Amino acid sequence: MKRTVLCVVELENYPEDVVARATELAKMHDCDLELVLSDPASSYLGESFVMFAEMQMFADTIRNEQEAMLRSLAMPAEDLGIAVRTSTSHERPEANMIAARAQYCDALFVVKGTHHHSPTERASMAHTDWQLIRKLECPLWFVKPGKWKTPVHVVAAVDPVHKHDKQANFDRKIIEYARDIANKYQGDLTLFHAYQRLEEIGAHVKWSFKPERLPVDKLDQEIRQEHNKALQTLAKACDVAEGAIHQLPGRTEDLLPTFARTNGASLVVMGALARSSLRKRILGSTAARALDQLPCDVLIIHG
Repeated sequence: MKRTVLCVVELENYPEDVVARATELAKMHDCDLELVLSDPASSYLGESFVMFAEMQMFADTIRNEQEAMLRSLAMPAEDLGIAVRTSTSHERPEANMIAARAQYCDALFVVKGTHHHSPTERASMAHTDWQLIRKLECPLWFVKPGKWKTPVHVVAAVDPVHKHDKQANFDRKIIEYARDIANKYQGDLTLFHAYQRLEEIGAHVKWSFKPERLPVDKLDQEIRQEHNKALQTLAKACDVAEGAIHQLPGRTEDLLPTFARTNGASLVVMGALARSSLRKRILGSTAARALDQLPCDVLIIHG
């Protein structure tokens, strides 16, 4: 039985681009394609005790237009010989609906559009994208508008010194996904790793421990070397060329978007590693914070 690429169609998130990416993935991986038009706002039309005839006609019109849109969006995939299923959902919370459908159809990928989130949304961590990063177990592909340049450039963001992945097994998984996609698109693979320097807290440390001055510069150099050693070991184990390895000082959510933009990345593959609901809330936040700023598609791999 074929697996499924689950594509979430949202009217506000450039549905044509999202379905086109999902169609590519379904064709490349010999999968079925399921299109779910998600419109939780329409559910309010049926929640009032007073349903005027005009409102019912309005609801019917919306439903007919959505069905017509789905048929139109499905046609290119059907022309390629892909089996396509379509449906409409008004369920809330949207993330729960998507997670349940992904599990039911054994999704190889969940493909969804994304947009820039407001400071309030980011502070509350309640928006659908953030919830999906926390809830989903299968790979989550966020699509951003625009065609990919040739050759396709895939960036794998790794952390080989993560305390919850000391054997770097999760990083290997990220690299495997990134390499597979790069190969299927006949593109390039780059490894990216950012490490936190002591420079930002150096002045505070020096003052806190007077009269003895801590060797912050020396410690910073040792940290850089330790990270580089782990990164080189990971790259060698995964057969990544020396010229494709990049390590930069700073926070991932600050540096990765700039790196992706400067190097013309088509896709960034990164992880959301968790061992409990609390850690999932914390560790997934790097992916969530970087999502808005990244200029390209983002694939989240869950560990």
